[in-house]
Amino acid sequence: MRRSQLSFLFLNIGHFLDHFFLLVFATVAALRLSTEWGMSYAELIPYATPGFIAFGICAIPAGWLADKWSREGMMVIFFVGIGASSLFAGFADTPLQIGISLTLVGVFAAIYHPVGLAMVVQGRSKTGVPLAINGIFGNMGVASAALLTGLFIDTVGWRSAFLIPGTGAIILGLLYLAFVSTEQKIDSAQRPSPSKHAEPGAHRKTLLRVFAVIFITTAIGGLVFQSTTFTLPKVFEERLTDLAGTATLIGSYAFLVFTVAAFAQLVVGYLVDHHSIRTVFAWVAILQATFLGIMMQLTGVAALVVAIAFMLAVFGQIPINDVLVGRMAHSEWRSRAYALRYIITFSVMASAVPLIAWIHGSWGFSALFGVLAVAALLIFVAVLFVPRTQEFIQHASSPAV
Repeated sequence: MRRSQLSFLFLNIGHFLDHFFLLVFATVAALRLSTEWGMSYAELIPYATPGFIAFGICAIPAGWLADKWSREGMMVIFFVGIGASSLFAGFADTPLQIGISLTLVGVFAAIYHPVGLAMVVQGRSKTGVPLAINGIFGNMGVASAALLTGLFIDTVGWRSAFLIPGTGAIILGLLYLAFVSTEQKIDSAQRPSPSKHAEPGAHRKTLLRVFAVIFITTAIGGLVFQSTTFTLPKVFEERLTDLAGTATLIGSYAFLVFTVAAFAQLVVGYLVDHHSIRTVFAWVAILQATFLGIMMQLTGVAALVVAIAFMLAVFGQIPINDVLVGRMAHSEWRSRAYALRYIITFSVMASAVPLIAWIHGSWGFSALFGVLAVAALLIFVAVLFVPRTQEFIQHASSPAV
């Protein structure tokens, strides 16, 4: 395996772990702690909120450090730090302790997106498919969180869902440190120097317009993504009563949905490399709104099928905004550009957790799906402001490096 391929593999595994660790607690809270600690689901999930706040806020310093110091060094810190934080969560005995541990998970998880994605697109002319492959790994982390956590709960206990993956992440961090240390001189020689050229096809007005669309759709998309991925195990517990009677079965169905949906990114990644981003993005938003609306009253097999459909559309949006950032931003400030995009995403994701608890406690999941369908329609409206210019839509030259 070539060095570039091995580096890409480490980055992909990192994306898997990033999303995996963020969602372990969602399944643990829904399927075990609500009984073991005598607290309702609505009472437990707010303890995840500080972690998601840290996930957003810490993206900015992580991106700055990566641009000014070392992207590879920040990735080492990511692996080891998120693994150690997960170990702390595995030893928690009170809601406060697990809340502190989840906050630390959020701090280190914030490193990945501004740093890892900047490394994925670095020096590439076609970024859609690489970002899509990387995105699939991230969404497989989402899928595996529900599956593996449910399996651990039924076989070993909920603590092992934090302890075993945490140990694995630390080991991976040490392996990555060895990898980058042996290739440090090569890394230095190959790192592209800052470019003085303007972004291809990006005049000032176009740049401002595109980043406005990115930030708006990022905020709304973050609400939709967090709400659907965080609540799916609980949705299945309530609506698949005839199909899923154990934590393992609930986790398995969630894994099925997330796994199938993850591959939508590969299709969307190919499409945005070869067709109009505006058109692709608009269709993705419309499909989100349609299937989220249909899901409002469904149960049983129909709910499972439509869940796959709306998650295909939700996951399909992920590479689009990342491609836009990669095209518009120079390498020397690309980590910070990704940090700005993801601090919006993660801030909204943090606020979504108490919103989920409030809506579910007051009206149930039918109301939540209605709210998300309206949110997807707002994404569609924002996408209409993406430029139609051929230079932007059919961009085929190298990204600014």
